[in-house]
Amino acid sequence: MNTETADIKAIEHVVATVERAQRAKDVEGFLALFHPDALWTTAHGKVLIGFDAIAEFTRAVLPAASWAGEVTYEAVHTQFLRPDVAAVKIRQVYHSAEGDTESDAEGSPLYVMTKQGDGTWLLHAGQNTEVRAA
Repeated sequence: MNTETADIKAIEHVVATVERAQRAKDVEGFLALFHPDALWTTAHGKVLIGFDAIAEFTRAVLPAASWAGEVTYEAVHTQFLRPDVAAVKIRQVYHSAEGDTESDAEGSPLYVMTKQGDGTWLLHAGQNTEVRAA
């Protein structure tokens, strides 16, 4: 497996961990994915600068989050800006509990991820954008 393929698989693993942590409301599992200097913007436009701000917000909001159904995350495009920096476009879908696809809501996050010295990838910047139906 070439290096880029291995990195894409590692990035997809981070995205899958975001999905798992969100579904399980696993605050610490979610926070473990962030670089200490991360910048995160929520779907509603709240800007969180640095790990401490992201952690404070996540610890307050994620355990109380409620939605009927389930959410899925898929890395639909990964573009390497440098060998250790990737822009990753995500398809985020909140599936309704009733199975009615017309009730599904969608998000279109963009993650900027950085590869650490040990080879792990972390979320360094994120913009979580809500998709509105036309």
